[in-house]
Amino acid sequence: MVQKMEEKGGSHINRKKGGIITMPFIFANEVCEKLAVVGFHANMISYLTTQLHMPLTKAANTLTNFGGTGSLTPLIGAFVADTYAGRFWTITVASIIYQIGMFSLTLSAILPQLRPPPCQGDQVCKEADTGQLAILYVSLLLAALGSGGIRPCVVAFGADQFDETDPKQATKTWKYFNWYYFVMGAAVLVAVTVLVYIQDNVGWNWGLGIPTVAMFLSIIAFVFGYPLYRNLNPAGSPFVRLMQVCVAAFRKRKLDMVSDPNVLYQNEELDASICLDGKLLHTKHMKFLDKAAIVTEEDDIKSPNLWRLNTVHRVEELKSVIRMGPIWASGILLITAYAQQGTFSLQQAKSMDRHLTKSFQIPAGSMSVFTMVSMLSTIALYDRIIIPVARKFTGLDRGITFLHRMGIGFVISVLATLVAGFVEMKRKQAALAHGLVDKPHIIIPISVLWLVPQYSLHGIAEAFMSVGHLEFLYDQAPESMRSTATALFWTANSIGNYVSTLLVTLVHKFSAGPNGSNWLPDNNLNKGKLEYFYWLITLLQVVNVIYYFFCAKIYTFKPIQMHQKGGDSSSSEGVELDNKV
Repeated sequence: MVQKMEEKGGSHINRKKGGIITMPFIFANEVCEKLAVVGFHANMISYLTTQLHMPLTKAANTLTNFGGTGSLTPLIGAFVADTYAGRFWTITVASIIYQIGMFSLTLSAILPQLRPPPCQGDQVCKEADTGQLAILYVSLLLAALGSGGIRPCVVAFGADQFDETDPKQATKTWKYFNWYYFVMGAAVLVAVTVLVYIQDNVGWNWGLGIPTVAMFLSIIAFVFGYPLYRNLNPAGSPFVRLMQVCVAAFRKRKLDMVSDPNVLYQNEELDASICLDGKLLHTKHMKFLDKAAIVTEEDDIKSPNLWRLNTVHRVEELKSVIRMGPIWASGILLITAYAQQGTFSLQQAKSMDRHLTKSFQIPAGSMSVFTMVSMLSTIALYDRIIIPVARKFTGLDRGITFLHRMGIGFVISVLATLVAGFVEMKRKQAALAHGLVDKPHIIIPISVLWLVPQYSLHGIAEAFMSVGHLEFLYDQAPESMRSTATALFWTANSIGNYVSTLLVTLVHKFSAGPNGSNWLPDNNLNKGKLEYFYWLITLLQVVNVIYYFFCAKIYTFKPIQMHQKGGDSSSSEGVELDNKV
């Protein structure tokens, strides 16, 4: 976000604020939030199955539901930030809420009465009772609400610190997305190695206590940087503006469309606070929405009723959001595929030989370290090598467009789940060869490193697709809606997790045989058909890739008339924007 001068009620932003110096404070908050959520989530299936004694499918669905809810709440956070509180205060309050959730989670790990008793020999383990589960779910809900205020606002607030109208800083904004994802990935890497190791070998009290303390320190660091930040006043709810356009267009639906778009309503003073970079130009698509900008005798053009009359810029905001929808939706299935790493792939790892040396074995929850390492390596390689090379051929400052970047990620994700199915077949063959099919608690003598390809491919896919997805949403969203755009990124994550839950539930139900067989058995993965489940996801992803390529082919980039420093303005359409962010 952009040139950061807000002229609302005479207030303005100090131009000397912001810039690179603010990044440590902003990233510190994001790092600790990731340490907290991933430090628990990465190994949470072990906590649910070994500490709370949940059945595997119930534990897997609890995980994906928690992940889905945590990714849905950013819409609430973005609404609060854009409408009422601004990004700084939204991040601060949300961090405190998250802190409370983490504290209660740590407390549940410390106090034995908040967990069921340990399993005794061959006796049936007692599941957590309603009260124990209630404490768990309340804690997770607080964490989800807190992350909802942090996730969408940290990305946009960090971008706020760079002035896009300054040519010297224009490149730093799009580079920021690589920085953001790299820093976030590094935090996840620490979580799935150090914290998971502590959880498995020292205890859950320390494994949760450390990120809780880290979260507390991050709040202090973030607030401490307040004098340095470039802050924006909230510009009003984008959801209300979109609704106003819809209502105005509906109310004027019987009017004939004007032949000359230049006579549609324009009001630069009214739009000043929501188009600091430049105003959106009229497009010929979705002409029925243009009726919201037709001026009639009943309209007061000096002080319009926005539920009857809207400017072209506001109409084009809605058109931009609608055009983004199909591309945004294509990212959902990648998250569905990625979600299996924290559930079934982790259960695979627990059944395999995890010794890297005679004295050291990698915790199952730390297998995602291979995802993180491959993602971080790919981002570094992309930023330092691929972009400069591609730039020579394409002429684009970012090397390749974000649409091409997303497409590459989708294809690699297909390969990841395809490979995962073959690896599962190899694992089950080893179990059969050693007579361990009916012994789910015995380690199968096959190295866990067989899982490295699928974990690594998921990491490479995320470096291309997820970062490209975030770039796309930020770049193509109207500038006043970029908090909402980054919230939509997390909403896609949310829906992807819920789709995973639905898929697991349906497959578990309809693959059940009369003799107790199932693709996804609750207690013995060796008797299941997990490879079929992976290949079902592969097939769905192939369909999704075809859908994405079609959407990308017909996608129209937003046209915008830019405001340049020194008073220049130029019309910049579509692909030209790729060079900007």
